Amino acid sequence: MDEEPRGGLPVRVLIVDDHPLFREGLRAALESAEGIAVVAEAERAGDVPDAVARSGPDVVVMDLSLPDGSGLEAARRLAEQQPSPPVLMLTMADDDGSLLAALQAGARGYLVKGAGREEVLHAVRTVAAGGAVFGADVAGRITELLAGARLREAGQLFPALTAREAEVLDLVARGLDNRRIARELVVAEKTVRNHVTHIFEKLHVATRAEAVARARDMGLGDG
Repeated sequence: MDEEPRGGLPVRVLIVDDHPLFREGLRAALESAEGIAVVAEAERAGDVPDAVARSGPDVVVMDLSLPDGSGLEAARRLAEQQPSPPVLMLTMADDDGSLLAALQAGARGYLVKGAGREEVLHAVRTVAAGGAVFGADVAGRITELLAGARLREAGQLFPALTAREAEVLDLVARGLDNRRIARELVVAEKTVRNHVTHIFEKLHVATRAEAVARARDMGLGDG
C-alpha cells in the first residue's frame, strides 16, 4: 500500500493520551517524519469529539486508558459519526481482551507502547490511507480471538447447543460438508454426523439448508 502523503498533503494526526511526556515524545517522533503533522492533542475521552471537529484529523492515535473513561468508548462514539477518522490504538495493554474489544470498537490499528518509531510511523500512514495495522506481537492472535468470539456468540445465540455443537453449526453455516468439518475439528466423520443430528433436533429443523438459514439469520457463517 502506498504510504506517501495523499496529494502531497501531510497526514493530520490527533493524539489522545493523558501523559504529557508521552504526548510530547510521540509528537516529536511523528513530526520528525516527512508528511505527518500533529494537528491537536487531547487528554480525556470527553475532549475527543470537539478536538476532531476543530482539527479534522486523518488519524486519531488513542490510548485505551483515559482519566474520564475508556478510549474504546471514545472510538465507538467516533465510529458513529460521519465522516469519522480512523482510530489507531497505542496502549500499554497487551491482553487479548483489550485487543478484541478494540477490534469490536472499530479500531483500524493496535500497537503496544514501546513499538519502534518506524513501526508507529508505518501504522499512522497505513491507517490514514485506509488500511489496518496491528503490531507484530498481536497480529498473530487476531484470527484466534475472532474465532473464539464467534463461538461464544454462537453459544449465546443458541443456548441449547453445547460448545462443540455451536462450533459445528458455525462450520455448517460456512458451507463445509461433514467430511471437511471432521478434518477441521480432527474428529471422525461419524462424530460430526451425530453432532449435526443433535443440532437439527435442538433447532427443530429437518434439513441442513434450514439449519444454515437459522444460523445465518443470527449472523453466523460469515467468516
